[in-house]
Amino acid sequence: MVVSDLSPAPCASASSRAHPKARPGYGKRSVPVQRPPHEGDFALLPERERHIAGYVDALPDGAAMDIKSLARSQPLYGQMAVGSALRALGVAGHLRHVRCLSGESGDQVRWVTRTFWSRVARDNEWWNAFLAAEERRPAPQEAAEAAATTAHEAPVSLPVPAQPLVTTVPQQRTAEPVPVPDPVSVSQATAGRPSPAFLALAHLGRADSRLALSAADCAALEQMAAEWFARGVDADYLTRALTAGLPASVDLPFGFVRRRLRDKLPPRLPAAAPAAPGTPVRRLMVECTECGAPGRPEAFRDGLCRPCRDPDPA
Repeated sequence: MVVSDLSPAPCASASSRAHPKARPGYGKRSVPVQRPPHEGDFALLPERERHIAGYVDALPDGAAMDIKSLARSQPLYGQMAVGSALRALGVAGHLRHVRCLSGESGDQVRWVTRTFWSRVARDNEWWNAFLAAEERRPAPQEAAEAAATTAHEAPVSLPVPAQPLVTTVPQQRTAEPVPVPDPVSVSQATAGRPSPAFLALAHLGRADSRLALSAADCAALEQMAAEWFARGVDADYLTRALTAGLPASVDLPFGFVRRRLRDKLPPRLPAAAPAAPGTPVRRLMVECTECGAPGRPEAFRDGLCRPCRDPDPA
């Protein structure tokens, strides 16, 4: 018996940085009826997973659960290690990444990504029953709050205008405004406010150095990444999908990312149509903790989709 593997979870508050709060509707969600914490929690986990589990368990509901925030807020493990630990905790039964229907915007539905957390490891049957009950619950009123606060919390995530900015100079006794475009100022404004797609691509190298892209690479791939955002995903989802299951080395990051942007493009989710009588409206999808692919809860085992559970079927 290895004694160190049975020790209590290490102290998880060793960082001086305050852990960030997720956007409204996102982040950590503790499952109900949690037992009180004690020093033996997570004792059977390996050291790295034990530390990350202790840290996550101490976070309040609504805390950011993306890999970058977790790696930045605790000092022992970087983003690759945190990502691996989260996948292991999903397999162990402590968490599930879930996409929940939160509202509609125009002709598209709006989804938010949550991480449900259990201090006690749960089996697949428990998680399926819990998520089925969660899907039947009335939808929380978070969409309006999220829309009202997103601009204040992440101003750089606002999309870049597709057309050049135009100022108007009112003329005395003239009803028509006179357009006065300024190409230089327009270029500077666009350069100072990159699109969410460009930012997500630029941060890939920080999530995993094997996918480091140049500014020119990000600009060339920006439209492909923007299509992902147009289909309702966020930067965290795109990053997980592009960095999951990387080979030991990536010789050409640009070509590799371009291929994954094309091959893993998620389906477009139209606005929910009136359901036929007796047809349940699907409001919840589990995300694979390895590749981020969404699906029905019953299609997952240990938080993994079938391709990630069995990458080389006989």
